[in-house]
Amino acid sequence: MDAVIDHTTELDARGLNCPLPVLKTRTALKALSTGDVLKMISSDAGSVNDIEAFCTQTGHGLLSSDQLGDDYIFHIRKA
Repeated sequence: MDAVIDHTTELDARGLNCPLPVLKTRTALKALSTGDVLKMISSDAGSVNDIEAFCTQTGHGLLSSDQLGDDYIFHIRKA
C-alpha cells in the first residue's frame, strides 16, 4: 500500500453495489471545495473501473486506488 494520503472527508460505501458507490461519491464531492480530498471505501469490485471512469469523465483527480482485503480504497481530489 502507498503512503498515507491526507483526506478532507471519508465516505464508507461498503455493502453498496453499482451504481451506488459512484453516485454517493459524486454527492460527497459536491459538498467539498476544489482541491479537497475524498477517501472512499467500497466493497464492490466494480468500483475500481467505475471510479476511474467517473474521475476521467468529471476531471476529478484519482490520487490512489488500492485494495485492502475485501475493501477498495480510493483517494479523489475534487477538481
